[in-house]
Amino acid sequence: MPRDTIFALSSGALPAGIAVVRVSGPGASEALDKLAEKHPEPRRAVSATLRWRGELLDRALILWLPGPGTATGEDIAELHLHGGRAVVAAVLVALGELPGLRMAEPGEFTRRAFSNGKLDLAQAEGLADLLAAETEAQRRQALRQAEGGLGKLVGGWRERLLGLAARVEAAIEFAEDEDDVPALAPADLAGITMLAADMEAALRQPPAERLRDGVRIVVAGPTNAGKSSLINILAGREAAISSPIAGTTRDLIEIPLSIADMPCLLIDSAGLREGGGQIEQIGMARARTAIDSADLILWLGPPDDCPDRERSILVRAKADLGKADVDTADVATSTITGEGLGALRDLLESRVRSLLPPADGIALNTRHRERISEAVEELTTAGGQGDMLFIAEHLRQARIALDRITGRAGVEDMLDALFGRFCIGK
Repeated sequence: MPRDTIFALSSGALPAGIAVVRVSGPGASEALDKLAEKHPEPRRAVSATLRWRGELLDRALILWLPGPGTATGEDIAELHLHGGRAVVAAVLVALGELPGLRMAEPGEFTRRAFSNGKLDLAQAEGLADLLAAETEAQRRQALRQAEGGLGKLVGGWRERLLGLAARVEAAIEFAEDEDDVPALAPADLAGITMLAADMEAALRQPPAERLRDGVRIVVAGPTNAGKSSLINILAGREAAISSPIAGTTRDLIEIPLSIADMPCLLIDSAGLREGGGQIEQIGMARARTAIDSADLILWLGPPDDCPDRERSILVRAKADLGKADVDTADVATSTITGEGLGALRDLLESRVRSLLPPADGIALNTRHRERISEAVEELTTAGGQGDMLFIAEHLRQARIALDRITGRAGVEDMLDALFGRFCIGK
């Protein structure tokens, strides 16, 4: 049974200079015939008058893109309209009145592209990230994944795995009986070990979530340490209330910002001290929780009180008031004189860069990491087995784990959540 033909606005918010309405499915050609005065040649843009029930809708640029060589793998018609709300609304109403056509659901165009083999699951995730990208680093990484970077990496591992599995299964197949099955060849054992090591190296890279959600930088320390003043300087605006009164900050204040085109989330926290009222105690508890989950801590207190030296930059704030603890701090700053602020920004940039996936690498999200970890576990188990039948089974399970990354196997449970991230016409 043929699919419905779907349509939606696939360009940005209205009003706009140009609005693109996309129609995909078996009825796309007929939709053009019904609305336009002429049917263009394939992949050639032509100007046309759009009418419905005798009424002029718009004078538009139209394209006819016959499948399967299209983004969705289906026949596609594109209507490039004047980008007024009323114009687009009228065209969408007309399309909705054509038999067999309906408005697309969120992400349905991309879901059809996945179903028709035009992109794998990792590419679809990259496309969703690309649409949501706000910084240059996010754009570069999302584009790399949308163009198949992760698929190529996983595909290379899969080919190596298939080669190992083929040799194991051939040894089983051509043995006269179970007692004649040879042991795993040393070269194949080395191949399993090397493949697992390559996957583990990828797992050691910083996670993609830091690039998508931002590096969490918590500014922490005792009351009146200068945290809020420093936050405002780094944010470039009065984001937090700065006051000489101890305990002014009672809750977490989150400020998204970009450091050298790298996404960060700067978090001001309540000052830590003994005592304080009930509300301040709640604020300090939240501050400690934020410190525990931080990727990076700007610690403005005594160095000996720093909760985690490895994750911290020790800042001697209010350096204009004295030089105590300067020798044990990473940087001394003053929001009054500007001392050390450039050095702090340089240090922040260096540390943030080290916490993000490399610019030329592939960022793995939680789902990718879980599947790769499963594959590594199966390979490790296979390498420790003596029975070739068990080795073959563990290699098969490792392949299935890799196939779940690109959507070759077992991803039905997550498709709705993924494609729901797309806007209607994507």
